[in-house]
Amino acid sequence: MSIEDKSLEKAKLVFREVCKTVIGKDEIVLKILMAILADGHVLVEDIPGVGKTTMALSFANALGLKCNRVQFTPDVMPSDVTGFNMYNKLTNRFEYKPGAVMCNIMLADEINRTSPKTQSALLQVMEERCVTVDGTTYTLPDPFIVMATQNPFGSVGTQRLPESQMDRFMICLSLGYPSVQDEINILKGKQRNHNARVLSKQVLAEGELAQIRQAVSEVYVDDSIFDYVARIAKATRESEDILQGISPRGSIAVIAMAKAEAFLRGNQYVLPADIQYVLKDTIAHRMVFDHSLRKGSLSEEKVIAGIVKRVAVPQISKKDRV
Repeated sequence: MSIEDKSLEKAKLVFREVCKTVIGKDEIVLKILMAILADGHVLVEDIPGVGKTTMALSFANALGLKCNRVQFTPDVMPSDVTGFNMYNKLTNRFEYKPGAVMCNIMLADEINRTSPKTQSALLQVMEERCVTVDGTTYTLPDPFIVMATQNPFGSVGTQRLPESQMDRFMICLSLGYPSVQDEINILKGKQRNHNARVLSKQVLAEGELAQIRQAVSEVYVDDSIFDYVARIAKATRESEDILQGISPRGSIAVIAMAKAEAFLRGNQYVLPADIQYVLKDTIAHRMVFDHSLRKGSLSEEKVIAGIVKRVAVPQISKKDRV
């Protein structure tokens, strides 16, 4: 078995383990796994109580990574996130006390319930994987992933995240309500385990996630695919229904997610179908739509679908796949 095949089997093992805990949300689990393999941050937006926190903690356990959780409330300070310097009388020096970001997976729970000042403490962290305190920069552990949850804008005590922060999340997903049968299974599982929260078990050893990410990075992307994504990005910037299209960071995220999707599908090259599959979850949260959309029958999904329909799809031949 090749290294690529072993990496794929390990990735599938993570997927199956998390699905044991997060019932009935296989596609959501798959997309979050894609984002993790693509070295991206994840935002899960939904109403309380549908399993957002359980999802994040299950991934941390399965991947064998250190996870710090911050319950964001109005009184959480930026220093709680980034860390701070404290004077030590014994050494007569200021010493850095690490904040919640010094981990592999930071679970930012209900991120839109804290102040904009505290939210902005994550901007450098998410983009540069480092944090600066009193002029000194500290590198974060590798890997470092922010998995944030938020309640829908308009819920009591919430406020919208700024565009600059939304753009730093590789994908934005919604879990949604479970089906009737899935909810029955959740209820039965809760009865069996009483008040204990059952999470996934570790299935990856140290260093194996890095190996899988390396295999994902080697997935081939043809020039015609780069051109396809660039033309989609251009279309979002020129659409009359979109006030602000996606940035180059968004285009990079689309390619990265498509490579992860192709890898998990067992291919070593990206197809236009891979781009189309990850597109909505990767770009919808980055764009500013015309507010009049909500007054009519035109939805954000239809706007993106219309763009995909208008942009010509490249034809990938066999010779282009190597």
